[in-house]
Amino acid sequence: MDTLRYSPKELTCLSRRTGFYSAGTWCAATLHRPAKACDESLPAILMLHGWGGIQDAMTASYVEEFTRAGYAVMSFDYRGWGDSAGMPRQVISAHQRVVDGDAALAFLKSQEGIDPRRIVLWGTSFGGGHAVQLAAEHPELAGVIAQVPMLDGLAAVKAVPLTRLLRFGVYALADLLKPGHPLYLPVVSERGGFSSMDRDDANKALTLAEISMGWRYDNRVAARSLLTMAPYRPVRHLKNIRIPTLLLGASNDSVAPFVESAIHAVGNPNLTLASIDANHFEPYFEPVFTDVISQQLDFLSRIFSPGCTPSNLASAI
Repeated sequence: MDTLRYSPKELTCLSRRTGFYSAGTWCAATLHRPAKACDESLPAILMLHGWGGIQDAMTASYVEEFTRAGYAVMSFDYRGWGDSAGMPRQVISAHQRVVDGDAALAFLKSQEGIDPRRIVLWGTSFGGGHAVQLAAEHPELAGVIAQVPMLDGLAAVKAVPLTRLLRFGVYALADLLKPGHPLYLPVVSERGGFSSMDRDDANKALTLAEISMGWRYDNRVAARSLLTMAPYRPVRHLKNIRIPTLLLGASNDSVAPFVESAIHAVGNPNLTLASIDANHFEPYFEPVFTDVISQQLDFLSRIFSPGCTPSNLASAI
């Protein structure tokens, strides 16, 4: 895990801040289009961020490579996170995030210059689970990419030492019972520190991301959020997916263990499994990023050819 290929400041695409409402709350979004003009409606990718994910944190390299390949990309912040409205802040609800993703999808489909018939969901980590759930509910989509997806919250919880689980439980209950503002703990920390994620070089990933962004990440999550993990099992939705789906897991992932045997047991021919030799956070950074983005672009090219490929973009000038 060395560096991000691109920082948010190095994006060459045309980016426009926008937003939409989800259950009456404003969600901040950014629509990225290829740098060169195109008269055709573009295929698009909707990004669903992970557990503590916000726009611009670790996904700029993916945005850059996807837009260079001719795709529009939309990212957004869930309610209560990043630039989005919503109170209380920094609380995670899997159900609420899926609702936000559904609202984001409807908004993206309505945008001028976007082909609503050619939209792919791209979810990472916890967001990979949301992408799988939404894919089962939206057979009209063109495809899904779920990288290092959290498909089985129970498996993720079982990977946590018992003493830490007990401490999590105490904090979560205290957060639910206390009046006023939530009780927070860090999203990530050094290994052995008390946070929602301390493994797989989580703190190093945060440090590299902050350097890339040029600002400090709000490293807090409400303790009650931990209770949403174990019951959340998107693996149950895999049997209902009817569109091409790439499930890209990491063999050394201890944050969201890749439940490959459970995926095989589903027997769904629409699922493509791939595995990389990496931990949970390495796919965002070089040198692993190069392999990951190559596999994802190849998957996209098998689904459809972008309305404006790089060669077509050149001729559109």
